Amino acid sequence: MAGDVVQFGTLSVAIGGWAAPLGIVLRADGLAATMIAMTALVGLAVTVQAALATKKQAAKQAASFWPLWLMLWSGLNTLFLSTDLFNLFVMLEIIGLAAAGLAALSGKRAALEAALRYLLLGLFASLLYLFGVALLYVAYGTLEIGQLARMIGGEPAALIAMALMFAGLAFKAALFPLHGWLPPAHGNAPGAASAILSALVVKGAFYLMLRLWIDLYGPGGVAGDAAAIVLGIAGAGAILWGGRQALRAERLKLLVAYSTVAQIGYLFLAFPLLADAGSAAWRAALYLALAHALAKAGLFLACDRVISMQGNDRIDFLSSTQPGARIIQLTIALAAVSLIGLPPSGGFIGKWLLIEAAFQGSNRIWVTVVVVCGTLLSAAAMFRLLARFFTSSETTPNSRPQAVATRSDLVPFVLVVAAIALGFAAPPLLALMQVGAAA
Repeated sequence: MAGDVVQFGTLSVAIGGWAAPLGIVLRADGLAATMIAMTALVGLAVTVQAALATKKQAAKQAASFWPLWLMLWSGLNTLFLSTDLFNLFVMLEIIGLAAAGLAALSGKRAALEAALRYLLLGLFASLLYLFGVALLYVAYGTLEIGQLARMIGGEPAALIAMALMFAGLAFKAALFPLHGWLPPAHGNAPGAASAILSALVVKGAFYLMLRLWIDLYGPGGVAGDAAAIVLGIAGAGAILWGGRQALRAERLKLLVAYSTVAQIGYLFLAFPLLADAGSAAWRAALYLALAHALAKAGLFLACDRVISMQGNDRIDFLSSTQPGARIIQLTIALAAVSLIGLPPSGGFIGKWLLIEAAFQGSNRIWVTVVVVCGTLLSAAAMFRLLARFFTSSETTPNSRPQAVATRSDLVPFVLVVAAIALGFAAPPLLALMQVGAAA
């Protein structure tokens, strides 16, 4: 699809031959194609990892994983292509239900409680979004984004609908301070499920917020600068709070989960930059989303391997004495390079583009300060983790010194190598993102 979008531009298909608003239209531009490509890369790796791991797992858990994962994958792809607000609501529900099921897959009490909290908050967030959709339909008689863009103005119904939809989506994206469900849900899920939730699910809600902002409410639209500043401040809070909590975390997966809260914050820093930097700002956010998806999926899969070798994910119990863990340790180190934003990784390119966009307007100082502070917090958390891996020689009663590397260790390694390689792939990826931006 990405190649067709680059060659032919924006692609549109009316399902069943029925044009909007009676039918459902699927549209693929550079933004949608980039998200689908990201989902395909992470999805392929997670599928391979799960296929290799299911031989050692209970048959019941393995049988539950596949329908949930494939349903979620289908929902994400349709979300990225849909242009009808109600169809997008249906996809959000499919994704949310499947994600809650994946979060509870381990069957542990903590996982079940976190999944139930995730499910209930997700349903509440979906209702907020649905109320906003209903207001728009009553006011304008259509839910197709392209038609709404030509009709929508500064009416109270449009502003209230925006507030409701963005509030619901902020819950689903785990934007600070609405992020409380994410660390326990991601931290207690199985490795493959954690990778899916962190790398892909929260990106779906962010994508929809970005799409609505660009197509309906964006710069020069009905939202104004105040809403963008609020989203930017929430993103800054996520970076600082998530980074601080990651630095204090005692469990490996909890550290990675709080890191996700912080990384999501960088994506929302783009909103106050859109008025001055335009497509440069959202392309920076999209590049960060892509780099984070690859690095975080690889990191969660590596964490699952650490737990299987060590017997727990206590950071204090990590050591460099596991002979079969060398490739996993290298995987975690490379993931840290991208998540911190060190060159030549994709994370570095994304942060560079974000700061470059900030210098095109009046937000250069505070955005740059937040990015630098977030980078230092992320570096401190990751170096604390790596110090245990590469300097500690302590052993624990639960460790398994005879563990050896397996084929499944290569899957997270390939993902984090891809996150590093993104630093060298900026020109074609940025060109792909730009397709259809003028529309």
